Parts: sequence; structure tokens; C-alpha cells
Amino acid sequence: MQRPVLPPEAILITGCSSGIGYRTARVLQDMGYHVIATARKAEDVAWLDGEFNAFQLDLADTASIESALTAILKFTHHRLSAVFHNGAFGLPGALEDISRDALRHQFETNVFGTHELNRLLIAHFRKQGHGRIIFNSSVLGFAAMGYRGAYNMSKYAIEGMADTLRLELSGSNISVSLIEPGPIESRFRANAFREFTTWVNTDNSAHKAQYEGMIARLQKEGAAAPFTLPPEAVANKVKSALTSYWPAARYRVTLPTKVFWWLKRLLPTRWLDVVLYKAGGGGKR
Repeated sequence: MQRPVLPPEAILITGCSSGIGYRTARVLQDMGYHVIATARKAEDVAWLDGEFNAFQLDLADTASIESALTAILKFTHHRLSAVFHNGAFGLPGALEDISRDALRHQFETNVFGTHELNRLLIAHFRKQGHGRIIFNSSVLGFAAMGYRGAYNMSKYAIEGMADTLRLELSGSNISVSLIEPGPIESRFRANAFREFTTWVNTDNSAHKAQYEGMIARLQKEGAAAPFTLPPEAVANKVKSALTSYWPAARYRVTLPTKVFWWLKRLLPTRWLDVVLYKAGGGGKR
């Protein structure tokens, strides 16, 4: 069955199989946007295609990125006007327990794949004369917490990527915005637990006791942190970044994000370390 022809207001969203990606796709489609929803697994693409125009895109695979974007641009008649880089996951664990291969695994999706896709999209946006680039970062992109090191590093990299692009794309009519969520309802912890059990050897770790509390948090049903918001809170900020005449450089979501943004600017580093250590539970949360 041939897909319908789309008008110009099309947005590509990565990581739509659940949580923030899915709810953002839903909110934007309800607004009238033509959402191009992508997911890594074929089975997720199959059910997403019943609600959106869905394509398979694995950010850890160059061939998948290139083939997906070629198909998406053909489908939209090269009228893709925005992207929400949401596809990512968390690999928890103490940094001394994270191997080079594990860190590469984290960065392949969260950083390298996002950068690779973004380079191709910038070429398209330059050719059409406009575009909006929105990255989903995190409070952990500027306020690091223990036992989240690989994820901290990947989100710090995304922040640096966005800040650099904002300077380099000045005057191009291509805007760059960061969404910085705190705790949001999603499958993030369940996926993180799977990654942890795959990559981290707890038996001989100096952090074995701390891991017991961390595992309990990752397996807890429902919200595991105060001030947790539904994914629609992020979707609403994405909507603002798409519709504002002058999109903001940063959109902070949840009270913890806003509080830590100010604390980082007001407190001496050692004082902030104490606050972040307690907030992170020393590995027990």
C-alpha cells in the first residue's frame, strides 16, 4: 500500500518505541504535525506504523541510519523540517567497572549515531534553507551523579554538540535547542537494568554493596524519584521549541533540573558534590 503524500510540516523523532519518544510523537501528531517515528527494532516499527509513519532506524548502525534517512526524505519529498533526537539509553555502574567496550556501546547510540544522523540532516536543512534540531539531553548533562558515569558522559557530549552547533549554524536559519529533563515516567530504568546486567560484573566490584541499592531502584515499579513527571512534560517543551519564533537554547523540565541548574552556578564545587552525592544516593538510588 502506497503511503500518502505529506505536506511540509514533518518531524523525525528517534527512539519512539516507548516513553518520551512515543508520547512526543502522539502530542505532535495530535497538533497536526506529520510525525516520522523511528525505532531500533522491527517489531516496534510494526506497531508504530499503525499510528504514525514509522521507519526502522538503529543509531548504532551506519547503514541503518543512511538507509532510513534516504527512505524518509523520499517519503516526505524532501520536506522534513525538524528532528527530535531522543533515541538513547542509560548504562549504569561505577566508572571503574565500565570497560572500554561498554563505554563504546553507550556512545555508539547516544553520541556517535546521533551525530552521524545529525550531519546528514544538516546537509538537508541547508539545502532547503531551514530546519529545527532538538536534542533530548538530561539534568545529568550538566550535573553528574555517581554510578551513572557512562550516561553522564554521553549527555555532557550531547550538550557540547548542541552548544557548538548553535554557534556554527548561526545565520543559517537552522535552530538548535536542548531539552533537559529530570525524572520522567518511562521504561528507562528497566532498560538500564538490562544494560547493567549485560555489561557490569558485580561479583568482584568494590561497589558491590552500593549496587544492591541501585538494582532495587532500577527494578522498582512506578516513580523512583521525587517530582517525577509524565513524558508529556517533555513533549510540551519540544512543542515550544518547534513553534517559537526564537527557540530557546535550553528547555529545563522538572523541578530537580531547575534546582540543580541554579545550584551549579551558586555553590562551590565541593558543596555541590555533597548535594549531588546525596541526591544520587551514593549508589543506593
